[in-house]
Amino acid sequence: MKTFVCSRCTNKVYFESTACVSCQRRLGFTPEALSIVALEPASSTGLFRRIGSATSRRVRFCSNAVHGVCNWLTEEGDGKKLCSACDLNRTIPNLAEPGNLIAWRDLEQAKKRLVYSLLRFGLPFSRSNVPQGPLAFDFVRDALTGHLDGVITIDVTETDAVERERQRQYFGEPYRSLLGHLRHESGHFYWMLLVEAAGKLAEFRAQFGDERLNYPTALASHRTVGPPPDWQGRYVSAYASSHPWEDWAETWAHYLHMVDALDTAEATGMEPRAAGFSLGAIWPFKASDVYREVSFDALMERWVPLTTAMNTLSRSMGHDDFYPFVISTATAAKLAFVHRVVRAKAP
Repeated sequence: MKTFVCSRCTNKVYFESTACVSCQRRLGFTPEALSIVALEPASSTGLFRRIGSATSRRVRFCSNAVHGVCNWLTEEGDGKKLCSACDLNRTIPNLAEPGNLIAWRDLEQAKKRLVYSLLRFGLPFSRSNVPQGPLAFDFVRDALTGHLDGVITIDVTETDAVERERQRQYFGEPYRSLLGHLRHESGHFYWMLLVEAAGKLAEFRAQFGDERLNYPTALASHRTVGPPPDWQGRYVSAYASSHPWEDWAETWAHYLHMVDALDTAEATGMEPRAAGFSLGAIWPFKASDVYREVSFDALMERWVPLTTAMNTLSRSMGHDDFYPFVISTATAAKLAFVHRVVRAKAP
């Protein structure tokens, strides 16, 4: 994710910021420009003007801002009370239940990072020739996290860090996060749009296998028998070996991890690219849009030294590796396929 500054005083602010700590101006995120803007009241009806912007169109906050879970803006006159990200919600947690408001906030922060990446890629949230519905989210308690016909369901208990760690250890996962769940489940949605509807099934099957393999039976076998002994040479995770659909979703999520982390590292001047890795803090590299401009080979050349640096830093703080994955030749080929179908769809 790129870095943001207050458009009033140029102080550094964050994607989730609602006010500038330097000039005290109220802040909001505008999805049209993918930027944080400083605001000043334009009327008594909740409309604002963007400070430092050439446009005269006024904006208002998403109606979910009153709950403290959203800082996105909508344009005056578009008739929408919800922002483009909150408008994807089909079900939100019951706010009458204790703890659900905090859980919803955490879910929204993770979901908005996913939506930000999808907007940067230029990917659609629906497609007319796909019979399933558009992308939507159900955030509910005591549900099975998953995807069905465009609807991503996330169990609210995943926001509990203790429960999430318990499940991570129970399932033997090296990594588990809300954002990881959302990226994984979004992969199932985009498989329908970018692979099935785009006529790329033959190429998909050559890389991932035949998705017509019985899905419930394959998952049951994975739970009983576990992954094949050589899974690390063919898959990005053990779970990816359970079925071609899960292999795709795990690879898709990993691709989103890579691109967003590289974008953030470059934007903050932290990326130790291979050519200058020994130079440490020296930053002589030209910035580029990793979402639209960089080739897959260039992404991989930058990803390896960055993950090495992240793991080294994590070990220096007494923690396990921040990036506990190994990308094999087979996994890299699958990631390259994801890269191609995303770029083919981007406008």
